[in-house]
Amino acid sequence: MPRSPRPAPDDPASPAGAPDPREQRDESPPPEAAPPASPSLAGVGIAGITRRRVAWIALTVVAAWIVVGFAGQAADGARASTEVEAQRALNARVAAETDALRRELELVTQERWILQQARAYRLGSRKERPYAIAPGAPALPADAPGSAARRLGADRAERPPLDAWLEVLFGPQR
Repeated sequence: MPRSPRPAPDDPASPAGAPDPREQRDESPPPEAAPPASPSLAGVGIAGITRRRVAWIALTVVAAWIVVGFAGQAADGARASTEVEAQRALNARVAAETDALRRELELVTQERWILQQARAYRLGSRKERPYAIAPGAPALPADAPGSAARRLGADRAERPPLDAWLEVLFGPQR
């Protein structure tokens, strides 16, 4: 589109007192006593801090918070599974103890057990002789008849001959 030639400001052909439309200014009166606007610091970077950097810092803090929260949840889950395993082990021990107590209850409710315990109180038949060890009796030696050391198939602890001679000469070790 071709442009129309503009008249020069000094051109006599232009209308004589017509102002140039580009030079028209608003000649309205200034606003009455408007307070001066405070300067905005939004465009000024203070110590290198920009909006973008603040946003990245905020996103980093939020991400770290989320990671720490998940880590806490994972730790709680691990602790709970450890407690579950401990409770399962405890339940197994209690179940085994309960079974042992039930077997013992079955044993002590049998008539032969009751009769044996009655003999301790001299409630057996008249033909039986009560037998009891005296309260101040010494303990039996380890190799007494009927003890585990004298049973058939028991491993005998052989002493070296030197120890046997030393015991004969100097007496038993203390």
